[in-house]
Amino acid sequence: MPSSKREREYERRRFEKWQQRQAQKHARRRRMQIVAGAVVGVLVLGVATTAAILASGGDDPAGTTATDAPSTATTAPAERVGNGGVVPDASLAEDRTWTGTITTSQGDIGLELDGAAAPQAVASFVTLAGEGYFDGTGCHRLTTDGIYVLQCGDPTGTGTGGPGYAFGPIENAPEDDVYPAGTLAMARQGGNGESMGSQFFLVYEDSTIPADDAGGYTVFGRITSGLDVLQAVADAGVSGGATDGAPATPVTIEGVETQ
Repeated sequence: MPSSKREREYERRRFEKWQQRQAQKHARRRRMQIVAGAVVGVLVLGVATTAAILASGGDDPAGTTATDAPSTATTAPAERVGNGGVVPDASLAEDRTWTGTITTSQGDIGLELDGAAAPQAVASFVTLAGEGYFDGTGCHRLTTDGIYVLQCGDPTGTGTGGPGYAFGPIENAPEDDVYPAGTLAMARQGGNGESMGSQFFLVYEDSTIPADDAGGYTVFGRITSGLDVLQAVADAGVSGGATDGAPATPVTIEGVETQ
């Protein structure tokens, strides 16, 4: 845990820089996909033109037949839209406590959701869970130094994906910037308090995350069981030996149930 204000500020900046890097990677990947799509479109047009010419007995004009087409293509996981891309009504969760279970490939994690303290975040989480939005998604980020969290809820696995909507402002952020072990909180983009969507993080060890101009992070629940599951994932470390990145032990959400 950071021992000074300067170290906490460093951790916050590092947190935001990681998100910016992920956004840039995602943008580059999308540009490559667009270019690949355009190439495929040209190939299809060329094949169709050639077929028409052959059917009519004509000659193949120069430039209509494509060669050296790539045999395989790599694409990122598809975006998912939750609740039709519309922010769920906060009234769904107001003044109500929910219970739930995140079933993962590494074990179950029990939850209690606080609809009184964070109605908008809980309404969104419960709605997405009910639609199966989180099913089959991976937890894409683990941090093991300064901030101790496992981040999940992005169907693209890039750290930039979301449900097609964003909401705010921040609800129920701790005044002292301390997120105790067992905290369930919403992730967001940089310093924008209106940028919450489907990504959330699970705190496995007390963490101090300094608030920025937008505030802290919405705490919408707590872990009631399965903290040992998170700790085991954390103990295995980050892929490649870093302290911030994909967990070395892959974690896939198989389903989320709430009631």
